[in-house]
Amino acid sequence: MHHHCNLNIRYDLPHEQWEKVAEVYQAMPGWIGYMDNIPYWFGQEADEMTISASVEPSGLSLYARMEADEWKVWIETFKAKATQALGFEVGEPEDGFV
Repeated sequence: MHHHCNLNIRYDLPHEQWEKVAEVYQAMPGWIGYMDNIPYWFGQEADEMTISASVEPSGLSLYARMEADEWKVWIETFKAKATQALGFEVGEPEDGFV
């Protein structure tokens, strides 16, 4: 299953905030590191199970290929950790998070 999530972590956050996001990346289950400056969890694009992130003008985009129940737990954990680290509630703009 493929999943996509756009979060209200804006590309223009100060450098100090992006350092906190990088710490959240590393604290998440499945972290394997950066490949060509793209953060990955569990595997890379060709692998059966993968999550990757990219910074877009609309916010932080996360792409995943994994079971829906595993994705739901992972993304909710990411949002909670990012909220704590950044000091504002992290969520999807479509759900009213700005």
